[in-house]
Amino acid sequence: MTITERQQKILNILVQEYIRKAEPISSDFLEKKYKMGISPATIRNELQKLNELGYLEQPYFSSGRIPTNKAYRFFVDHFLKLNHIKENSLISDKIANFLKRADYDRYKTIEFITKVLSLSVSGLTITYLYKKDILLKEGWKKVFQNPEFKENDYLEGFFKAIENFEKKIGDFCELCEENKEEINVFIGKERPFLGPNSFSLIISGTTFFKKEDILLGILGPKRMNYNKNINIIHSLIKRLEKL
Repeated sequence: MTITERQQKILNILVQEYIRKAEPISSDFLEKKYKMGISPATIRNELQKLNELGYLEQPYFSSGRIPTNKAYRFFVDHFLKLNHIKENSLISDKIANFLKRADYDRYKTIEFITKVLSLSVSGLTITYLYKKDILLKEGWKKVFQNPEFKENDYLEGFFKAIENFEKKIGDFCELCEENKEEINVFIGKERPFLGPNSFSLIISGTTFFKKEDILLGILGPKRMNYNKNINIIHSLIKRLEKL
C-alpha cells in the first residue's frame, strides 16, 4: 500500500529525529518541534497507520515510535531518488593537500583516506584494495560511542558482522565491480551477515589512481546518518576519480 504525502513527511522527520536522538519519537514531540499545521491527534493517527503498514514500531505501549527496516529502506531509497547527494569540499581539500606531499605512495594515500573518512562519518570505515588484498578499518572509538554499544550482545553482534563481512569480501568486490561507483546500502536482515536487525552497510567500488580497484564502506548501527554518510562516500568517489 502506498503511503500518503503527509505520511511520507512524518516518516522522513521521524527517521531523522530517531537517528539524532536514539530514543522513541512521540507525536507530542513532532507537533511541538515541527508545527505541521495538524493536531496531535491527527499525528497520532498517522503514526498508527504507519505502524500498521510496517514502517514504525512501538517498543512499549506508552512510548513513542521507532523506525523499522522498512522505514529505513524507504528513507534511503527516497533520499537517493531525490538526488540529494552533494559534494563534500572538506574531504576533497584534505586529500588534495595530502597529495601535495612528495613522499606519498598508494598505500599511504589509501591509509590517509581511510582515516579522513573515519573522522567524518558515523560508523566504522572500511577500505579494501583488491589486488593487494589489504583491508583497513578505522573509527573504532567513534562507532563505539553510539549508545547501542552499551549492550554486550550488540557489541558481540557487531564483531560478528565484521568477521562475516571479511569472509564475504569477494562477493562485495564482484557486486561493486558490476556496478562501479554505485552506492549500495544494505539494512539489517537484507544481508544475513549483518545480523537479524542491528546493522547497516554502505559500500561502493571505485578506481584508485586509475589502475587499482578499491572498496569504500561504512559499517555501523542501523540508526546511522545515511544522508551524511552517503554524501561523503559520493564525494570521496568523485575525488578519487580525479587522481
